[in-house]
Amino acid sequence: MWRTRAAEACVICRSLANSSCGIRRKSPLQNLHLVSRSMHHPYHSSLKLQRRPLRMSIQQFSSLNRLPLRRTKLLNVKYGYQSYRNFRLARLASRLLKIRYLILGSAVGGGYTAKKTYDQWKDMMPDLDEYKWIIPDFIWELDEHIDFEKLIKALPDADDLAKLLPDFDKIGESFTSLKGIFSPGYNLVSEVIEASDLLLLLGTPGETAFRATDQRYDSDKQYKKVSDKEKMDQLQEELLRTQLKYQRMLERLEKENKELRKLVLQRDDKGIHQRKLKKSLIDMYSEVLDILSDYDASYNTQDHLPRVVVVGDQSAGKTSVLEMIAQARIFPRGSGEMMTRSPVKVTLSEGPHHVALFKDSSREFDLTKEEDLAALRNEIEIRMRNSVKEGCTVSTETISLSVKGPGLQRMVLVDLPGVISTVTSGMAPDTKETIFSISKAYMQNPNAIILCIQDGSVDAERSIVTDLVSQMDPQGKRTIFVLTKVDLAEKNVASPSRIQQIIEGKLFPMKALGYFAVVTGKGNSSESIESIKEYEEEFFQNSKLLKTCMLKAHQVTTKNLSLAVSDCFWKMVRESVEQQADAFKATRFNLETEWKNNYPQLRELDRNELFEKAKNEILDEVISLTQVTPKHWEEILQKTLWERVSTHVIENIYLPAAQTMNSGTFNTTVDIKLKQWTDKQLPNKAVEVAWETLQEEFSRFMTEQKGKEHDDIFDKLKQAVKEESIKRHKWNERAEDSLRVIQHNALEDRSISDKQQWDAAIHFMEETLQSRLKDTESVIEDMVGPDWKKRWLYWIGRSKEQNIRNETKNELEKLIKCNEEHAAYLANDEVTTVRKNLEARGITVDPCLIKDTWHQIYRRYFLKTALNHCNLCRRGFYYYQRHFVDSELECNDIVLFWRIQRMLSITANTLRQQLTNTEVRRLEKNVKEVLEDFAEDNEKKVKLLTGKRVQLAEDLKKVREIQEKLEAFIEALHQEK
Repeated sequence: MWRTRAAEACVICRSLANSSCGIRRKSPLQNLHLVSRSMHHPYHSSLKLQRRPLRMSIQQFSSLNRLPLRRTKLLNVKYGYQSYRNFRLARLASRLLKIRYLILGSAVGGGYTAKKTYDQWKDMMPDLDEYKWIIPDFIWELDEHIDFEKLIKALPDADDLAKLLPDFDKIGESFTSLKGIFSPGYNLVSEVIEASDLLLLLGTPGETAFRATDQRYDSDKQYKKVSDKEKMDQLQEELLRTQLKYQRMLERLEKENKELRKLVLQRDDKGIHQRKLKKSLIDMYSEVLDILSDYDASYNTQDHLPRVVVVGDQSAGKTSVLEMIAQARIFPRGSGEMMTRSPVKVTLSEGPHHVALFKDSSREFDLTKEEDLAALRNEIEIRMRNSVKEGCTVSTETISLSVKGPGLQRMVLVDLPGVISTVTSGMAPDTKETIFSISKAYMQNPNAIILCIQDGSVDAERSIVTDLVSQMDPQGKRTIFVLTKVDLAEKNVASPSRIQQIIEGKLFPMKALGYFAVVTGKGNSSESIESIKEYEEEFFQNSKLLKTCMLKAHQVTTKNLSLAVSDCFWKMVRESVEQQADAFKATRFNLETEWKNNYPQLRELDRNELFEKAKNEILDEVISLTQVTPKHWEEILQKTLWERVSTHVIENIYLPAAQTMNSGTFNTTVDIKLKQWTDKQLPNKAVEVAWETLQEEFSRFMTEQKGKEHDDIFDKLKQAVKEESIKRHKWNERAEDSLRVIQHNALEDRSISDKQQWDAAIHFMEETLQSRLKDTESVIEDMVGPDWKKRWLYWIGRSKEQNIRNETKNELEKLIKCNEEHAAYLANDEVTTVRKNLEARGITVDPCLIKDTWHQIYRRYFLKTALNHCNLCRRGFYYYQRHFVDSELECNDIVLFWRIQRMLSITANTLRQQLTNTEVRRLEKNVKEVLEDFAEDNEKKVKLLTGKRVQLAEDLKKVREIQEKLEAFIEALHQEK
């Protein structure tokens, strides 16, 4: 069955292959499409052709299928086999359309995906424009100055260069043959390098500078075991040379690194690299020490934060060591005299430029310029001399200096005055004790690093500072010993082993973490730092002390010393700063609790904040002067001016003129005296009155209590500001001249325009005369004693002198009653008559007493008469308008007082304008200047703003600021670690 069907299939396939309608290509039948296969396989020609659905599986044509083949149901065609030519174009079109859409879709999708992927990669790439500053500018400009095309054409081809290269195969064979010859020397060099690396590792300054120097080197024991001593010496010299070679290489690399860091910092400083630079650790720490310095000075306390305290005998080289560490000659120098007169805190930090600046100044001193160095030394000397109080030689006030530069080790050093053994002439008697107390105060800090400087060129027995250091740090856990002037010591000391004993800590009765030997120059103050460093390096290279292993390589040069001191300083900082922060935190809690208990309703205002508050109140009070009404100013000025000039007007103008017999003489006398008064005294008196009035009003505003808002803590400050402002204020000199003209014109006017002005003048005259009469009655009562009413009511008697004056008064009153038009002065015969009348009654009287009594009696009589005349003149305005024609009434005194009154009114108005327009503003300006001066003078603020509340607020501010800065410093320290 299976064979029959297979045979039929073969017949059909052969007929299709031989048909002229078939496919004209060499492809087998299996390559045709399934549809075309079904079209070309009818069952049989005799069968009835029917169209049926296609039901076929790809398994029928698979060579992997082991199942028996089934009969394929091909599609029947109505008219037999369908011609292949009719479907060729359709099949080709369908294939082409399918390929086009596939290609088009793939292109569109692939392009979109590629673009998206490219955008993502582009966003992920960093922006390299910000890093163009790394490449120098001249690199970008090379194409402008160099023609690269000509250069490329001028270069030889690769083939020509290959011909010039040596035959490396032959060279390799040559080296192979020589390997056996040089292998022993190669091994020896390797051993030398390894030994030198080991020695360098053991001699690293940061690691071994603080080891106990009394221990013997293990290498010395090994060298003793070697039988051949010459080989050991030779190897030792080779190691020393190798070590010096590596040391020079390290110095060269450090120098290059310093230059690179300098370039980077300079670019940051110029703003090319736009990023915010954080404050360095050492600057943050120095700020904390500056605040603590002020805090300690106020309360006589000492904090326990680490510092490097530099102590030593006078002229031992302390300043030179500090200058070598700071790499600049910044301190004033003197030959054998005391130059360091106060503690100098030097903060060393790294920066792009070698500069120095003071804490309280913005000026930078360029340490690379000699003129700036000289100015800096002069400024330090001036500050030291200003800090020393009168009668003293040294001062406890600290001068804070910051030095920045490339390659500087970060640390804080305090240079103290040199310890002396004898007080010489010109010094204060307590200079020695003061220096010892200052040194002890700094060294008592358990976290302070003591840098003990000892002069190596003098006998060790003459040292004073070593005993002091051993007392402060007996275990030597925080002391570094430095032997200076080693070059002189090597030249002068007979036994070099004595220097070795000093460096090993066996000679002095003190212990230390590390011992160093340095050379700080040849003693010439004009030497530069570079020349000193070269001289120091040259000396130690050729020194027998180093060659004979009396000194070790890590114990010499100021470079190693600065590295060791910096490491020790930061080690101490890391160990103690958190403990100090906790201590200040506890102090802050105690102070805040005290404030809450004592001042629960007040804000914590420190001295500066209180000063600002007082300043605003004072300025508000000065501005209040401008709010005073013109009426108030004029009333005060007119009243005060009349009180000041009324005596002169009554005694020197009105009374003499009233003694005349007629009105013409009265007016003439009045005009002359008024003119003299206006030219000489009146303007000056008016200005004095105006200035005193301004002072009184200013004082009233300053001292006036404002209810609950008044704070008596500002009283002393306000009083000081008031006094200083008044002292500085000067009245405008031109005002007096203009005021004289105004006053003269006012007194020249005699025309009273209406009855109201006439009545006002009479009222003014009556008030003045009544006031004078009251004063005169009081004087007479003091002269003659109480009258009979007071004697009976209060049981008061008269004295003998009062009885004599009373009798004299009675006699003089009889004389006036006899002659009511009597002159103002007694004649001599009248004085004699009165004296004889009194003597007849047994009363002896001196003529001067009679005249003195007469003056008061006549004055009272005259004032009463003048008051009566005022009453008569109330109806005299009509006669005044007619110039007193056909009238016996004369009221010239009323006109005089009207002129005076009008002059007072005009003067008060003029002074008021000058006050409000000019003087008040000038006073306000003076007050502002005084407040600014007080704000800059811290001592003045401390003196004027005192009290427990101020002190407690000041403590809180300081402690909070210290704690916050310490916490910020600790956080930055942890981040750096």
